[in-house]
Amino acid sequence: MAKPLQVIVVGGSLGGLFAAIVLKRLGHVVRIFERNPSPLLQNQGAGVVAGGDTQAFFNKYDATRRPIAVTSKLRQYLDQQGNQIHEEDTVQKMTSWDLLYYLLRANFDGVESGYCKVPEPFETDGQCAYEYDHMVKNVKDVGEQVELEYEDKRGQVDKTTADLIIGADGPSSTLRKILLPDVKRDYAGYVAWRGTVPEQKASPSAKGTFVDKFTFYHSRGTQILAYVIPGENGTLEPGERLINWVWYCNYPEDSTEYKEVMTDSDGKTHHVTVPIGKMRNEVLEQQRQCAKKVLPPQFAEIVCDTKQPFIQAITDVISPRNSFFDGKLLLIGDAVAGFRPHTAASTSQAAFDAQKMHELMNGEIGLDHVQVGGGDDEFRETYARARGGDGSEESIWASPSSSDVGRYGKIMMDFMLLVMYLRVERNWWERLFEISIVG
Repeated sequence: MAKPLQVIVVGGSLGGLFAAIVLKRLGHVVRIFERNPSPLLQNQGAGVVAGGDTQAFFNKYDATRRPIAVTSKLRQYLDQQGNQIHEEDTVQKMTSWDLLYYLLRANFDGVESGYCKVPEPFETDGQCAYEYDHMVKNVKDVGEQVELEYEDKRGQVDKTTADLIIGADGPSSTLRKILLPDVKRDYAGYVAWRGTVPEQKASPSAKGTFVDKFTFYHSRGTQILAYVIPGENGTLEPGERLINWVWYCNYPEDSTEYKEVMTDSDGKTHHVTVPIGKMRNEVLEQQRQCAKKVLPPQFAEIVCDTKQPFIQAITDVISPRNSFFDGKLLLIGDAVAGFRPHTAASTSQAAFDAQKMHELMNGEIGLDHVQVGGGDDEFRETYARARGGDGSEESIWASPSSSDVGRYGKIMMDFMLLVMYLRVERNWWERLFEISIVG
């Protein structure tokens, strides 16, 4: 192969690791800069729907070869009394953030854990490093390369150069803020309460509702869902797994309720996430009482039995471009567009982007394609088609056909429009990457 590229991936969570592993497998020298001050990211205990792109990535790049997901065989919807009112035979794969993270770290830089054995490196692997507590301060084009200014864990500011920089630092991307300061991450008007309960501690009624099933309840201004995910160290053994739930609740940004739920036990107000263990007792108890009042009993049980839930504010952000410095800096994943978690698209999109990166680096797409013009016009055109309901979203989002549960209200419409806005056509993202290389 040609001389390996010097690559820096900014962001060491799932999206950054996806891209870094692809580039490492291609023989390039890859450094991950992660701003978190600890060598391992904190496990929030969150469930992840493992879509087709996520499964395809692990099938191709995961050298541990261990299974990653629990199979859900049925999608069902309940009324407030806990009775099933609709069902669909839909097979989906459910996994957990922590299992994916530790598998990716084992593949990238050989981190040992109880999740898997560290695989032997490939002969073609490039050199790699995971450098934590590295905060990006500035970036600029210096001709053949890109210069990155950063502050390291010693508090010293330094500079380095790379042939290619990948911005995988999430919806609050520092790189995007530097390059496109007018692009803002906006609160969408509601939050997600999230938590897990050990499968073995659930009642027979709860197990019957959630095991092997993807279960939903919708009501005005709220939605809750639950499914089973891998347990400790990624175990898939029945009885040792976790029931993962996500409960969406409306809180206007200027409301007292929003400020209260986003203020932690130390009095600090968070903009995006109240971490595990930091929720105020009075806020948690109030939500448990609300669960008993408004949710089906199976859902109320798992909410109330969760010891340490956490809160995530739902936000929207979208960048008008993802390529800078003649393609030497690319934004990917949530740094380009932050999917709302309803869509189950964030992790799959990061895996998809990484696999397109492989094709780009191999010259299979990009340079020989004609640049697509229009920029924001294409966003608007896609959004208009989504609003028009031409049916092209069916491959992306499957919603119930029953009129009893088909009217989700404003929350569901907002997220459906968002996902269709971004992914009405599968090859839209391919065209986005093609623009990147030539643009």
